[in-house]
Amino acid sequence: MASNLGTAARGHFAARLFGTASALVLAFAVTGIATPANAQDSDTAAGTDSDQEITITGFRASLNASLNDKREANSIVDVIRAEDIADFPDNNLAESIQRIPGVAITRDQGEGRQITVRGLGPIFTRVRINGMEGLSTTGGSDASGGANRGRQFDFNIFASELFNSITVRKTATADVEEGSLGATVDLQTARPFDYREDFVLAGSAQLGLNDLSNSVDPRIAGLVSWRFADGRVGILLSGSYSERGIVEEGPSTVRWAQGTADGGFNAASTLPNGASNFGFFHPRIPRYDSYRYQTERLGLTGSIQFQPTDATLITVDALYARFRSERAEQYLEALSFSRNAAAGGKPQTIIRPGAVVEGNSLVYGVFDNVDVRVESRFDELTTTFQQYTGSLTHDFSDRLSLSLLGGYSQSQFRNPIQTTVALDVLNVQNYIYDYRGGRLPFFSYGNLNVADPNAYTLGEIRLRPQFVDNDFTVARGELSYHFSQQITLRGGVDYKRYGFDSRELRRASETVVPALAPGQLASLSTIWLINAGTPLPDGTPRAFVVPNLDAFADTLGIYSNTGIFQLFGIENATARANFRTVTERALGFYAQLDYNIPVGGIDVRGNIGGRYVRTRQVSTGYTGQGTTLELVEARRTYDDFLPSFNIAAELGNGFILRGAAARVLARPDIGTVNPGGAFSVSGGNRTFNRGNPLIDPTEATTFDLSAEWYFAPESALIVGLFYKDIGTFVANTTQQIPFNQLGLPDSLLVGTPATPTDLFTVNQPVNSEGGTLKGIEIGLQMPFRFLPGLLRNMGIQANYTYVDSEIDYPLTTAPNAPVVTQPLVNLSRNMANLTLYYEDSVFRLRGSVAYRSGYLQQVPGRNGVAATSPNAAQPGFNDVEGVNSSLNFDVSASVAINRNISLTFEGVNLTDEYVDQYIDSADNRLSTYHHTGRQFYFGVRFTY
Repeated sequence: MASNLGTAARGHFAARLFGTASALVLAFAVTGIATPANAQDSDTAAGTDSDQEITITGFRASLNASLNDKREANSIVDVIRAEDIADFPDNNLAESIQRIPGVAITRDQGEGRQITVRGLGPIFTRVRINGMEGLSTTGGSDASGGANRGRQFDFNIFASELFNSITVRKTATADVEEGSLGATVDLQTARPFDYREDFVLAGSAQLGLNDLSNSVDPRIAGLVSWRFADGRVGILLSGSYSERGIVEEGPSTVRWAQGTADGGFNAASTLPNGASNFGFFHPRIPRYDSYRYQTERLGLTGSIQFQPTDATLITVDALYARFRSERAEQYLEALSFSRNAAAGGKPQTIIRPGAVVEGNSLVYGVFDNVDVRVESRFDELTTTFQQYTGSLTHDFSDRLSLSLLGGYSQSQFRNPIQTTVALDVLNVQNYIYDYRGGRLPFFSYGNLNVADPNAYTLGEIRLRPQFVDNDFTVARGELSYHFSQQITLRGGVDYKRYGFDSRELRRASETVVPALAPGQLASLSTIWLINAGTPLPDGTPRAFVVPNLDAFADTLGIYSNTGIFQLFGIENATARANFRTVTERALGFYAQLDYNIPVGGIDVRGNIGGRYVRTRQVSTGYTGQGTTLELVEARRTYDDFLPSFNIAAELGNGFILRGAAARVLARPDIGTVNPGGAFSVSGGNRTFNRGNPLIDPTEATTFDLSAEWYFAPESALIVGLFYKDIGTFVANTTQQIPFNQLGLPDSLLVGTPATPTDLFTVNQPVNSEGGTLKGIEIGLQMPFRFLPGLLRNMGIQANYTYVDSEIDYPLTTAPNAPVVTQPLVNLSRNMANLTLYYEDSVFRLRGSVAYRSGYLQQVPGRNGVAATSPNAAQPGFNDVEGVNSSLNFDVSASVAINRNISLTFEGVNLTDEYVDQYIDSADNRLSTYHHTGRQFYFGVRFTY
């Protein structure tokens, strides 16, 4: 299990480490400015006013190559090359992609996990690896989304060192498969024919140091490539391995609830100052959280290329990745505020005089009869991803060409241990919480000694192992015919099979626990310390007792799968919801005309085409009534035609004007198409809560316009406008539907008073009204070649994105419910990246800033009060849930010892940015406020 990484000296060490790192960066900067050297030969850029050739290398050469890729593309794309990926500081692949205009990331375990492109969340972004679609999923803490059972791609499984290039395709073309509203992200691993040299050997070794966990961890990567047989055969192998020890800590509330909810407070309570009634909101579970992670990331790639003739190329690629994580979570919390009378909760709790309401939030109070709990949770999580692809290209003549691709990928997520043990103390007197000081609340536990195990009783034992599988099988073929240098016609067919399978196990009752002897908890518990680097208000406990899960396993046999610890799957009503499968088979045909023709002295190029695709979907899930369980299967087929058009006009003097229009779609998220659900007949009530296997894909019509000015070598100023008319989204609604129209077997009604013609109240997702999304991207890239002396070795890469949308969200599940207009969830209106760099033949330095404005996660927020009038957001009543803005600073530097060896330094998250989740747009109530510390890497890199 994950060990306790906290020590009392860590806060002092963190301050010294950051000071040392800052001094080191400053020393590197001084050294770089004093080094009389210029960038050396690797790439050549022409086009200055004097028609000089300028030789560039390293990071600058990679930036220039990426810029050329963008310039020469017939659609709107952004590209990151290998040197960009290697030289930017990052913990994983997601953090490399965040430098691209319009891309923002969400984080888990202090690392990037998923991406949003142009305001459209992870379910609207499709990812291809080596030309074929794939999906990798893992698990996270509850605050970061838990186990991924959707279409969101978890990038944190992969080390960035595994990939040679990243391309983000922001406009659609007929030859790229459907499935994305935001972008298609192409990840390409290295191949032997990518390199000019016949033999390439490269590697890096680093030691990582986190100033909060004080963990020193290895990170290594290597690549070897060999071309032989007169350069017609090539073999490449690469690998990476890293470990990280992480501490994540801070307060959370599990949302806020209204004072009148769950039966309200005890009648003896005193009305707080600033309140006219008890309709204010209070934290449901006020607490501090302390997590410890141990992670391990392994990646391997292999590639074989064979060119038997100049007209034929055969490529076989393989990718293997494994991401392991152990997470230990500890909580010290007050439970009464989220419990009803039956659980002995809020109706027993008394608010004493002096409590304070600000806005509509009870931010300070002294309480009696408060139930206190400590929880210890432990997870073992492993994701294994593997992909195998083969491709062939052959030129039958100068005009006719063939390309074929086939592949298989599989992602297996395993969470075999997810164990939680809770210890309780009832009716604590003089409990205090105080949120008046900001995001770090003060807690006092009154007459309870939180470090005394004998004060507690055993409350719950939860065992929830879970498993998720995703796999793709892809086949594709294309013929292209070059009518001339100006016109090429391409046509093709592609087939994709996607499979999803989810399972979960649980105990029959998590509150049934063994009786313990008096004093036995002392041997089944330990003392946990909140890290000294996490600031707490004076008087808030840092040390408290927690269950020792190893001792519980050894003493009580909680993993025996017998007796009260037996685990159940579909027999357990709660676990049953996660027993579901989806299979999709998509057959697509496309034709595309590529053109490059002069029009009135202007070179005009681009493509126009159309894609027809038929999707066959089969989904299964379970439902039950009493002891009767049924596997429900639903089938559907839908067809789509998706036209696309891209145009680029070369206006001269480095100016390019681009335009694009397309029809695009994203298939429904996996959870929404589950035909199973919770079925109940009780007296006169008949209910069925389920997914909707007949829900339609989200479709949109998109328009793009951009102006690009390549005004000097390595330089560009780019302004792009985009607009998306999104036809439909998904919202939950309640409808009255006869049982015999639900697609369920009549056997579910056996033993109940219900008949097949009875109306059932069905809560399910449906297609709701869509909306529009529009925005602007601005990008600037240039070296400061115009500056004197060594300053000419500096440069800038910057971008800014503004996105806006208006979406109507139903405020309840009732038919014709009132709606509220809010931005699309996951959409940040403002995103920006800025990188300043210095590079000469010896020294490199980069400093990067990534900004993301706040965004919504859910509308309306949970535990709120439903609006009664149309378009009434009702701020102050949990109208939204979201994440506040973030600003991340990273830096990297390297010094070349010789042509083959460099010393490297990276600093990630130098300001120790907190993840700040909130609920309610007016009061911005704290939901989660966690930090993970600063990450530093010291290492060496070599090439041969």
